Amino acid sequence: MKSIVAEPGSSAADRAGSPSVAIVMYSVMLLSYALMAANRFLLPTMATNVRQEFGFTLAQTGLLTTIFTVGLGLGGLPTGYLLSRFSRKTVLLCGIAIFSSAVALTTRATGFWTLLLCLAVMGIGMAMEATVMFALAASYFYRSRAAAIGSVNFCYGLGGIAAPLVASWLLKTYGNWRSPMVMFGLAGYVMIVLIALVVRQWFSETKRATEARAVAGGAPSLMNRNTILLTIISLIYGLVLYGFLGMYVTFLREELKFTATTAGSVYSFFGAGALLSILGGWVGDKLSPKVVLTTAFLITALLGYAFVHAGDSVVLQRTLTFAYGVVGSAILYVNLAGYHVKAVESGLASRGSGMFVTSLYASSAAAGYLMGWFANQIGWVAAFGVQISLFSVVAAVLALALNPKEMAL
Repeated sequence: MKSIVAEPGSSAADRAGSPSVAIVMYSVMLLSYALMAANRFLLPTMATNVRQEFGFTLAQTGLLTTIFTVGLGLGGLPTGYLLSRFSRKTVLLCGIAIFSSAVALTTRATGFWTLLLCLAVMGIGMAMEATVMFALAASYFYRSRAAAIGSVNFCYGLGGIAAPLVASWLLKTYGNWRSPMVMFGLAGYVMIVLIALVVRQWFSETKRATEARAVAGGAPSLMNRNTILLTIISLIYGLVLYGFLGMYVTFLREELKFTATTAGSVYSFFGAGALLSILGGWVGDKLSPKVVLTTAFLITALLGYAFVHAGDSVVLQRTLTFAYGVVGSAILYVNLAGYHVKAVESGLASRGSGMFVTSLYASSAAAGYLMGWFANQIGWVAAFGVQISLFSVVAAVLALALNPKEMAL
């Protein structure tokens, strides 16, 4: 495996600092991404408590757990445009301020619509940070793009592990769902100060991939076969992934009767699986997109069946959740993000990243609602069978139509 540590670049800006200093700054930015990821897991972890307080239906609760993805979907492409006008660091700091404020303001919600608005706005800030991080990783560590994006998603895994555990502990300690939201919201402002002090422009605004002669290929616009197919696949993937992430804890607590603490500990194993994201990205750099995506989606389809037939065994549910984290996050998420960037020329990296964010989260917003509606109408077994298993098979078939020869080397 090639190191994702950047080699000395040709630009004066990149020579202003050493790779070791760059890694330190990159680590600080990754920490902020871990916090952003943690915020995504907060409401799903406490969904039953919110539902009990406000009297929401199962479908309404499912919508709330994934509505932040509306903001993510709406914010992806506009963020790509903002990055052509403003520095990555500026866009990143604005994004953190937006999602942290929105998280804290959920504690002032008086009902369904105000809570829905806060969570949707939270997603806009998340889109800004996600687009910046993917573009930066693909640009600075251009020789191993998917592995570099894997390092970003590794921190998503850290957030996915920490949030359910910390949120469940705060929920038990303070007896209400608002305390975790306040704590995580305030943590965002700590990260703003840290990034402002530590991260320098020569790193955050690097253009290594554009300048590197070794990077060749990719389409000259977003209107190409691979990007169109990847966009459709990402739309389907959003329904599959966030149908699970939004409603799995509710399934554990209301169908299998797990306690909040036990359900949170099971849920955290998804984040543990995501910790293999760097390896997942490396696999994506080495193998054909057809092989990687088709195989991963077929495994996801099998896991969708296994979740609802595993019973109330905590060990088995943890094992399956970890496997889903590996396949669904460390492999599918990382490589879909990487392939969107590889599908276009280096100069379009930010827009390719924005297209991934927009396409994935455009459908994710409805994923929780759809899973809740399916569960209410046809039961949890059939709901998982349709939204996770069947949809994954469709995505696997579409992946076979990709043309890897037209992607960037």
